[in-house]
Amino acid sequence: MFGTSGIRGEFGTDVTAALALDVGRALASTGRSRVVVGRDPRETGRLLSDAVTAGLRECGADVACLGEVPTPTVARAVGWLDADAGVAVTASHNPPADNGLKLWGADGSAFVGGDQTAVVERVERGDYEPVAWDAVGDRWMESGARQRHVDAVVDAVRVDGAPEVVVDVGHGSGRLTATALRRLGCRVTTLHARPDGSFPARPSEPTADHCTELCDVVASSDADFGVAHDGDADRMLAVTGDGEFVPGDALLALFARREAHDGDQVAVPIDTSMAVREALQSVGATVTFTRVGDGFVADRASDDGVAFGGEPSGAWIWPALSLCPDGTLAAAKLAALVADRGPLADLVAAVPSVPIRRKNVPADENDAVVERVRSRIADRYENVTNVDGVRVDHDDGWFLVRASGTQPLVRITAQADDEHRMASLFDTASELVEAAVDDLDAGVKR
Repeated sequence: MFGTSGIRGEFGTDVTAALALDVGRALASTGRSRVVVGRDPRETGRLLSDAVTAGLRECGADVACLGEVPTPTVARAVGWLDADAGVAVTASHNPPADNGLKLWGADGSAFVGGDQTAVVERVERGDYEPVAWDAVGDRWMESGARQRHVDAVVDAVRVDGAPEVVVDVGHGSGRLTATALRRLGCRVTTLHARPDGSFPARPSEPTADHCTELCDVVASSDADFGVAHDGDADRMLAVTGDGEFVPGDALLALFARREAHDGDQVAVPIDTSMAVREALQSVGATVTFTRVGDGFVADRASDDGVAFGGEPSGAWIWPALSLCPDGTLAAAKLAALVADRGPLADLVAAVPSVPIRRKNVPADENDAVVERVRSRIADRYENVTNVDGVRVDHDDGWFLVRASGTQPLVRITAQADDEHRMASLFDTASELVEAAVDDLDAGVKR
């Protein structure tokens, strides 16, 4: 039921009002008596919010409804409202036809492990604890969460000077980023700030291919840099002042090196570039690897000695401030970094460059594909890690094959000290995946 980032899939098939109702029932039945609910702008968000709220109330939980807000606003509001949990109705960067539910704990971190299992088991058994007609939970609208989120970011970050920033909201929930940056003294231009769950301007995921308009606007203006959000504004990726998209690994290295000090650790997923580890060597810090997914990164970031956590996909976690990836906070932190250290292009150029390549392969049975790859290489390589998918390490590079937890894709990553070696590792991984897909299509047994 849960992927790497909550429950997510096509509305009407994978994600339904009935499922949302049951998740609400299950969440309240595990003892959560006060729950925050918010949603991104997707067309089906209001319907699913109503359904999960009904399930929560039926089993006795009181519900604070935030309406359409960024996911990090939901996560932060759990603590602000003294709640036991939060539910963000969102499919994040997925296509408009998708939707989902992401659950948040009392500390503002995503549900992982046992918390997820408890909900799944109740849904699978239909094991709920409805209350009497005169004990159903209350519901009320909480209108101040968006402003409180802006206030929290402004209180946490100082920006010297007045950098000029272009913010591509992508028709999602992240328009409060512009408000926060303006209050911090930045000059701000917005793109696609009107919420629209069909995401007409660009696909919701802020990749280099999807952010060409932002790159062009920044390059043709006097802006110091640009930022782009996904649909629920938990992600933030960036563009330099000359209009070049910044790879997520480079941005991770910049944030990590600024936040970590000698002896600190930085929590990163297993598909993170070697460049991050190399960048941290200059400040005496190290990386600690997690499974892919911001919930797993946040779980590790909550440990003592971990100064920062992040994913190259654009999820950044400052554990002293919030255990939820927060695109608005990340944009403000980037503005402070640029104002303090100089042009973003120069900062990116100073990050060690290690050739890396990523590719997504469509596969309806993505878990089965990865298992096929695992069985094929079991006796072929010495250094194999199965923390998340299958990672093979060599002295000069590595490759990773893992199933996406949010879409029917197999994700391939390869990296090495030089381009030729990286290409060789990438081809090896791709061939393993292609062979596994062919076997499944042909019905070949292991």
